[in-house]
Amino acid sequence: MTTYHIHSLAGEALVSQIHSLCEVLENCVSGGASVNFMHPLSREKSLQFWSGIAASAARGERIVLVAQDDAGEIVGTVQVVLEQPENQPHRADVSKLLVHEKARRQGLARRLMDALESEALAHGKTVLVLDTSTGSGAEHFYQQCGWQRVGEIPRFALMPDGNVTATTIFYKFL
Repeated sequence: MTTYHIHSLAGEALVSQIHSLCEVLENCVSGGASVNFMHPLSREKSLQFWSGIAASAARGERIVLVAQDDAGEIVGTVQVVLEQPENQPHRADVSKLLVHEKARRQGLARRLMDALESEALAHGKTVLVLDTSTGSGAEHFYQQCGWQRVGEIPRFALMPDGNVTATTIFYKFL
C-alpha cells in the first residue's frame, strides 16, 4: 500500500513542483472536474495558474498543501486562502481540492481536508467556505466530512465539456 505524506509547499519548493501540480490539475480537468478550466487544459494555461498560486503563497495569502507518494510524486493538493477582507479575519476559503485519478479511493482527499482544517486553525481561521459542482461526487464528499450545505446557485459555471452546472455553497465551523 502506498504511503502519502501531506505537507505545505511555498517559495522555491513550490516553484520547483509546478510541473507536478500541473499534472494533477490537468488530470482532474480531463476527468471532468469543474475547477475553473475547460477541457482540454493546455500546459501553458496550467503553468500560468500555478505560477499565480505560487506568487500568492509567497505573499502569505494562501497555503498550498500537497500529498506526495512514496516516490515523492505529487498526487493531490488543496489550498486554504487566508487573505480575506478586513472584517473577516476569522474566515478562509478552500480552493482546488485535487486528487490524481491514480490516487483516488484511498482516503487522500479526506486527509488533505483534515490537514487543511488544522492549518486554517493554526492561522486563526474558524469559518471555512467552499463551493463545488452540484450533483458531483465532491458535493457528497463534503457532506460526509461535516460541511454544512448553504444552497445552490443555478447555471453558475461550465463543466470542462461545456455543459452548464449549478454550484453548491458549503461552510464549516472549526
